[in-house]
Amino acid sequence: MMLLLGAVLGYLLGSIPFGLVLTRAAGLGDIRSIGSGNIGATNVLRTGNKPLALATLIGDAGKGAVAVLIARYFWGEDAAMLAGIFAFLGHCFPLWLGFKGGKGVATFIGTLLALSWPVGLIFCATWLVIAVAQRYSSLAALTAAATAPIFAYVVSGATLAATAGLLAVILFIKHAPNIQRLLQGTEPRIGAGKKAG
Repeated sequence: MMLLLGAVLGYLLGSIPFGLVLTRAAGLGDIRSIGSGNIGATNVLRTGNKPLALATLIGDAGKGAVAVLIARYFWGEDAAMLAGIFAFLGHCFPLWLGFKGGKGVATFIGTLLALSWPVGLIFCATWLVIAVAQRYSSLAALTAAATAPIFAYVVSGATLAATAGLLAVILFIKHAPNIQRLLQGTEPRIGAGKKAG
C-alpha cells in the first residue's frame, strides 16, 4: 500500500503540465501549438519569455523532487524511489493531455537531486559540459542520462542505478526525433534558433 501511494502521488504531481499552465496564464496561448509542441521549458523558451521558461524548468524539476521528498517522509525510501519514477512517467505521459507530455529532462534532474543530490549534480555538470562543448541541448541531455546509471551505481548502489537506467531508457525514447536529427546533422544548436546546426 505504501508503494502504491508513492506511485500515485508521483504520477499526479508529475503530470502537472507547468509549461502549458504557465503559458496560458501569461496569455501566450497553447504551448503545444508553438515550436516543437512540447510542454517543457525548452519549448516555452521559444515564446521569448525567459522568466516563464525558467519557471517551467523549476516547476518540472520541483515536482519530481517534491514527489520523492513527500513519499520518503511518509512511506520510506522504496516509496520515494517509486514516486520519482512515476513523477517522471507522469510528466512524459500525462493522462490529462492524452499521454503526450514533455521529454523529461527537468523532472529527471529534480528526481535525481532528491534521491541522491550528488548524482543529480553530476547529471547537471555533465549536461553543462556537453552543452557548452557541442551546443546541442538534446545531446547534452542524452549524454547525462546515459551516464547517470553509472554514477548512481558508484555513489549510491544498484537500486538507484536501476532507477536511473529506467528513466534514461524512457528519456531516450522520448528523444527519438532528436536522435534522428543528430545523426542527420539537422538538429538545431543552442542559440541557433530554428536553423540547423
